[in-house]
Amino acid sequence: MDTATVAKQADALARAWSPPSAPPSWELTAAMFETLRDQPELLALLAEIPEDRLPPLLFSAATTFLVRRLEAEPLGRSYPVAGAPQPPLSPTFARDYHSFCLAHRDELLALCAEHRYQMSEPGRCAHLLPALALAAGSRDVALVDLGTGAGFALQLDRYRYVYRHPDGTRTTVGDDSAAVTIETEARGPRRLPLPSEPPRIVARAGVDTEPADLADPSIRAWLAACTPPEAGALTRFERAADVVLSNPVAVHRGDVVDALPGLIAELPSGTLVCLLDAYVHVFFEPEQLERFGRLLAEAGRDRDLDWISLDPLVPLGPSARRAVVDVHVPATILQRGRDGGVFGVLSRRAFRDGRDRASLLALGHPGGAWLEWLAPDG
Repeated sequence: MDTATVAKQADALARAWSPPSAPPSWELTAAMFETLRDQPELLALLAEIPEDRLPPLLFSAATTFLVRRLEAEPLGRSYPVAGAPQPPLSPTFARDYHSFCLAHRDELLALCAEHRYQMSEPGRCAHLLPALALAAGSRDVALVDLGTGAGFALQLDRYRYVYRHPDGTRTTVGDDSAAVTIETEARGPRRLPLPSEPPRIVARAGVDTEPADLADPSIRAWLAACTPPEAGALTRFERAADVVLSNPVAVHRGDVVDALPGLIAELPSGTLVCLLDAYVHVFFEPEQLERFGRLLAEAGRDRDLDWISLDPLVPLGPSARRAVVDVHVPATILQRGRDGGVFGVLSRRAFRDGRDRASLLALGHPGGAWLEWLAPDG
């Protein structure tokens, strides 16, 4: 992979995660990617990582992991600890980061060879919730998380949500005593269709080629390193991990597409099957996505179900031309993606009485920080 391409990816990530409007707590995230973008020696390191492993993301996770493991100083002083405020960004961060990466280049490349980038962000559940509530109405839900990872989405109804509206008001959904509170900024002129409480989930199942076992300290530490080094995100991750461990759900190990028919067949009749996909199908090859669509259509002939997708435009990068779900995407949104914007596209494909309808619902920050509702109605 050439260094110019890596530099563009790092730049896009810095701007997506921490634009000028972002709170100061996101400065560190931007500074990591900006340093990678601006240092030729670091770009050369990233260019050694295969493109399908997402070099800037994977390398940044590896450095965060190693900084914490080694308790590196002075660099570690800029990194947050779960439950504590965001520390100030050191004025020498770029220099310290550059020196650390070069001093530990072999260890970092070994970590990148051993791991894949896997961001498990419970904040994205604030995007999935209104789509799920819209689909469910008053019906009981059988929830299936495709590409489960750490399993945060399967606990979606156990979190508390706070949506901050443009007029300064707030809407809270969920139990005030919940261990995890997720806040997100509602953007745009359309009001979010928020429920008074989360949908009733009566059955849960997950599927992943490599389920993440949060009970394994090494796996939990790696997933924490894949979380942006922002105090709120890190605290959210740790608290949600405890919720997952306290409420175990069966996760099938296997290919998402291959497992789909069997998973749906096992769910209780009379429930609405809701398939959640957060930043999973964006990595499908075209033939995988096509086969998934065929299997979905077959299952939708026999029972009501919804596929709720939260994925970036595809293909990733300046050639983005469509959403994962086969739905019309306005040219203005496609252009935002081509201009380097990295955001999730929330869309839905609903099957009712054998008929299906696809709709574009919203755009969202990759870490759940904001949600811009687009759909005119349910």
